Amino acid sequence: MSLPNAPHGSARPRLPRSHWARRALRPRRPLRLSPLREHLRDTFWFAPTAAMALVVAAWWLASLIDSALVESLRSDGDYDALTDLIGIADDAKTIVTTVSSAMMTFIGVVFSISLVAVQMASGQFTPRVVRIFVRSRITKLTFSVFLATFLLSLLVLAAYDGETDPRLVTTVPFVQSMLTLLMVGTSLLLFVAYVNSTLRLLRVSHVIDRIALESYRALATMPFSEHEPPEPGHVSEVITYRGRAGVLRDVNIAQLVAAARRRGVVLRLLPRIGDFIGPGTPVFAVHGGTGPRRYALSVGVDRTFHQDIGFGLRQLSDIALRALSPAVNDPTTAVQCLDRIVAFLGSLADVPLGAVSHTDRKGEVRLVQELPGWTDLVDLGIAEIRGCSAGNPQVSRRLMAGLDDLLSLVPAERRAPLERHRALLRQAVERDVPEAADREFALVSDRQGIG
Repeated sequence: MSLPNAPHGSARPRLPRSHWARRALRPRRPLRLSPLREHLRDTFWFAPTAAMALVVAAWWLASLIDSALVESLRSDGDYDALTDLIGIADDAKTIVTTVSSAMMTFIGVVFSISLVAVQMASGQFTPRVVRIFVRSRITKLTFSVFLATFLLSLLVLAAYDGETDPRLVTTVPFVQSMLTLLMVGTSLLLFVAYVNSTLRLLRVSHVIDRIALESYRALATMPFSEHEPPEPGHVSEVITYRGRAGVLRDVNIAQLVAAARRRGVVLRLLPRIGDFIGPGTPVFAVHGGTGPRRYALSVGVDRTFHQDIGFGLRQLSDIALRALSPAVNDPTTAVQCLDRIVAFLGSLADVPLGAVSHTDRKGEVRLVQELPGWTDLVDLGIAEIRGCSAGNPQVSRRLMAGLDDLLSLVPAERRAPLERHRALLRQAVERDVPEAADREFALVSDRQGIG
């Protein structure tokens, strides 16, 4: 992201909203199944299970076609064609047998590659990027198709009749064998795509890009409004959490809005998405009546991107801190993280942050949700990296350029946290760098750090 530099005293340029800012301000209605869809994407069992169920259904349909084909040839008295069909199926049986014995080896290779990739990414970047591999569509698709192909080959081998007399044979797994060969070809293509995708995910630049993309998607799901949410009034009840302790991953907005509409109340979600909550933690303030007895909260062991606009900044900051540690000493990776952090904060420059309100079908506010404010997001993305950048001119120069770009973009009421970090960066460099020439060099605004 390249933003124009402007003197601190100049007026803020009137720039058009970014694509993600326009999407964030576009009204939308939350879906009831949205949290379930996100939770299934965070699992590794659903896709293989669904694939095996589908392949059983496909095998059953293919067996019906095979039986109908044999019955049609027998009723027509075309035993020569039936004999040829039996010969083709017998030839395919050799391939299916080989596929059945070799497919488990392929599955083991895919699983081993995935474990090694996850281990390397967790050690080199941050443990929080493991979910990228878990949510990888190509990894799930490859693993699912391999398992489905293995299961299909077993079903097809069990379907062979063993009878060679065309007058006595009841079924010939011709269509089933062709389906197995088609699955084998698909598996080979997916294996190539899987290896290519895994190698890309082992490169830190692609991991950073994926995190930034997920952050923008999370931002686009938030119903930001140009106006502040209305004050809901007196708190009539506070609902406390009753369940196992963990991180608040998301809430089912559609269910909460429907429950609040039925009771004629307004709910305010007290903790933020990503907060750790335990039994007895206040979770909802009810305005105007009695709140619902059941609440749709999802609590887990770690944060997710769903409804959490700060999680991407948390991951990018973690990767940059790991890169700036003495054991790694990779300032270029930290600069790449800063590129994405500045771009993400720049896309929020004119987006109204803070609380967002969710309305029912009549347009009445039923749920108010607290989000991180501008200062919170700036501190999350910059504070820790700034604390480690004083002795590294490449990072300090890039950070100085990013702060200057953001200062030229944000309105006057949002300049304070940026100016604070700019002043603290200058103080840290002046304190830790003894030579005046080195201090001057480290504080030059440079979007590539040192290039």
